[in-house]
Amino acid sequence: MSQDDLATNAVDPSPHRPSGDEEETYYEGRPLLRADQAKALLYGLIGIVLIGWPIAVWALTETHIPVWLGLISIVLGIVAFLAPMLITRTTRYKITSYRIDYERGILKKRIDTMELWHIEDIRFEQGLMDRIMNVGSIIIISHDDTNPRLELHGIPNPRPLFEKLKQRVIAVKRQRGVIKMDTGN
Repeated sequence: MSQDDLATNAVDPSPHRPSGDEEETYYEGRPLLRADQAKALLYGLIGIVLIGWPIAVWALTETHIPVWLGLISIVLGIVAFLAPMLITRTTRYKITSYRIDYERGILKKRIDTMELWHIEDIRFEQGLMDRIMNVGSIIIISHDDTNPRLELHGIPNPRPLFEKLKQRVIAVKRQRGVIKMDTGN
């Protein structure tokens, strides 16, 4: 085969993007634990109770609970205490100029990808404590079959990312020729 034949048979790996339009990463990271303070406090209290009650029963009363029951309670208490941290450490977001990757899972990893042109609506939420902690959530409503509603929770400094993502969704839809039609329902 000649060089000309190779050039004509070359396949563009990403036909939906015009050449020269490189994918840019807007955010890559984990949700911050400080976004879930109430949940972390609740799980912490549950953990303390589960760890504390068998110890209190063994130390303060003459009632004897089975050792296996006490040990199970202590192990469950440790798991409850560490659960919010485990969940945030095993969740990852990657937001680029063309897609959003959402990875999660403790024992089994699962990665879902949502193309930006599938997004129907995008919403920003930031409560009072979130504003104090400078975290927030970006909620995405899409035509994606596996994830029609995706909440990117615990994003640091979320407002600039939301604005950039909102503008990028419009640009990608224009680029692909996606037109939103109102059916009058």
